[in-house]
Amino acid sequence: MSIRLITAGESHGPGLTCIVEGLPAGLRLDRDALNADLARRQLGHGRGGRMKIERDRAEVTAGVRHGATLGGPVALQVANRDYANWEERMSPWPVAEPMAEVHLPRPGHADLVGAQKYNHSDIRNILERASARETAARVAGGALCKAFLAAFGVHVRSHVIQIASVHAPAPAAPLQLEDFAEVDASPVRCLDADATRAMVAEIDRLRKANESLGGVFEVQVFGLVPGLGSHVSWEQRLDGRLAMAICSIQALKGVSIGEGFQIAGLPGSRAHDEIFYDDARGYYRETNRAGGLEGGMTNGQPLIVRGAMKPLPTLTKPLRSVDTATHAPAEALRERTDSCTVPAAGVVGEAMVALVLADAYRQKFGGDHIDDVLQSVRAYRERIGWRSS
Repeated sequence: MSIRLITAGESHGPGLTCIVEGLPAGLRLDRDALNADLARRQLGHGRGGRMKIERDRAEVTAGVRHGATLGGPVALQVANRDYANWEERMSPWPVAEPMAEVHLPRPGHADLVGAQKYNHSDIRNILERASARETAARVAGGALCKAFLAAFGVHVRSHVIQIASVHAPAPAAPLQLEDFAEVDASPVRCLDADATRAMVAEIDRLRKANESLGGVFEVQVFGLVPGLGSHVSWEQRLDGRLAMAICSIQALKGVSIGEGFQIAGLPGSRAHDEIFYDDARGYYRETNRAGGLEGGMTNGQPLIVRGAMKPLPTLTKPLRSVDTATHAPAEALRERTDSCTVPAAGVVGEAMVALVLADAYRQKFGGDHIDDVLQSVRAYRERIGWRSS
């Protein structure tokens, strides 16, 4: 038994569709919580004009009755309000007048290789689906997965630790769930006030220079039981599944688990988390360099995953490119764009991590109804003597 998420839709089409398959029956859902995550995805200093148009909300069209899942696929739709301005250009059916084609691929975007792969002369047929607007559907589906995880006391949070050249300082102590209570109040979703101000200034400085900015976000998950994932087969290793999920987000180019890149340069005695035991706590570790994963499995500590995002490929001062119709040198496509979406990418990262973890719970604990799953989790926790930290 597993959870599967599929999305459909184009950036300027009528809307986005998300289908989540595999949730048990009887899971209570909160409409406001679902839409709150969609609103959080629209946050962040450096967003463009599109976010002034959209007011994302998810409408449930299947799989839920009176606030609880039925056991079948759950279908969600997020309308594109901007479609009113694109109705003729993005009509699913032929229109009276031919539409001008896009022939100016952007370096760093799916434009050129997508047109080659799918044999399209009009690059709009590629860029519309490749757009990060698609992540609104993922966040909607991820909110369902978060509701499932919350039933077991599992909570997924994120924050921004770098934008361009500005790095937030490492926290003095390991972060706790309550430390994230006000993260969305920061215009860049950063937990450090001084770094927040510096990040905002960096965005303003580079935006005036017609640049886009990348950065790094961190997702932390609290309350996971040990033993999700497995060491026995490569495709069951949870770190590999998480890496794929994070790198599937548009513009993401790197992933680390815990202190992955830092410990690569350390001797083994300083790279691993020593194991201790006492009767009150059971097994525990005083450090978390592994980021909550050992041997492809959760170890009961907070899961820590980082995603590195490149600067967005749509620039207000376009890079050099080639006209695909004439092969003549040209400037790349000018399209409405954001300057920085790292804060929003963190929310998308939450959704993708939640999807992977919800699937891991379903594969391990099964159950047709949420009560069956809860009973199975309780029995497992009792068997291994695990005390939630």
